[in-house]
Amino acid sequence: MADTANRIKTFAVLGDPIGHSISPAMHNAAFEALGMPCEYRAFRVRLSDLRDAIHGARALGFGGLNLTIPLKEEALKYVDPDPIAARIGAVNTIDFASEITGHNTDGIGALRALDSAGVDIAGRNIVIIGAGGAARAIAFQFAYIGGMIVIANRTQERADRLARDVTIGLLELEKRPVVRSIGLAGLASEIADAEILINATSVGMHPHPDATPVSSDLLHSGLTVFDIVYNPLRTKLLSDAELRGATVIDGVRMLVHQGAEAFRIWTGREPPADVMLEAALRGLENRS
Repeated sequence: MADTANRIKTFAVLGDPIGHSISPAMHNAAFEALGMPCEYRAFRVRLSDLRDAIHGARALGFGGLNLTIPLKEEALKYVDPDPIAARIGAVNTIDFASEITGHNTDGIGALRALDSAGVDIAGRNIVIIGAGGAARAIAFQFAYIGGMIVIANRTQERADRLARDVTIGLLELEKRPVVRSIGLAGLASEIADAEILINATSVGMHPHPDATPVSSDLLHSGLTVFDIVYNPLRTKLLSDAELRGATVIDGVRMLVHQGAEAFRIWTGREPPADVMLEAALRGLENRS
C-alpha cells in the first residue's frame, strides 16, 4: 500500500471565469517555500455546478477550496458557514478538515491591504462600489471597526439590502454601524466627500481593462482609491486616480492577505506572505 503521508494534497480555486487567477502561483510558491507536499490548481465551475464541484472535491480528498466570482454567495447553500461568513452572506474559503466549513477572508484581506499602506479605516468616509460577495465582506469588516460606509450599486435594491444586512448583523454584535446605500447616480456627491473609494466589482478586469466604474473627473487628491481587481495590476481606475493625485492601492495586496488567511485555515501554519506577494506579482508580469 502506498504511503498516504507522502501523497500530494490538492487545493484549488473555483470560479467562472478563472483563467485570470494568480492564486495557483501564489499558493504553490508558499507550499514550495515551506516544503509542503501540496499543489494548488484552478478550475472553471459554473454556478449551476457548484454543489457537485464542492462535494466532488471533498470526495477526492482535496485539502480546501477558494471561491471567486460568481460563486461566493451561492456557496452558502452547500457549506456550514462560520459565524462571520454567515453574517456576511458569502464564502470564499472552504475547509474540509471535518465538515464542509465555509469561511470568508475577503474582509480581513482588504483591511490588511489598507493597513499595509498606512490607511486607517475607523472614522473615515468610505464609498464601496458593488454589492456582491467581496463588497459584502468589505462592508461588514470596515463598518465593524468604525468606518462610515456608503454602498453604491447599479441596482440600488441590492445596495439597500446589503446596507440593511450589515446594519442588522453588526447590531447583533452590539455595534452601531453607519451604513447607507445609493444608486450609481448618487456617486458624484458621495465621492466628493469621501476619503476612501473601493471598487468591489469586476469592472476593469481582464479582458476589459479599459473599463472603469468611476469617471475620472470625480476623483480627487484627497482620496485613497483601492481596486480589488488585480488583473491588470494597474487598472484604469487606479491610473486615473493617480493622475488626479489620489493614493492608490492595487488588488493584489488584498489577494495575498486573504489568501494568507485561507492558508492558515487549511494548514494551521503561518504563510510566507512575502513569498506569496512576489509570486503573485511575477505571475501578473508574465501575463502582461
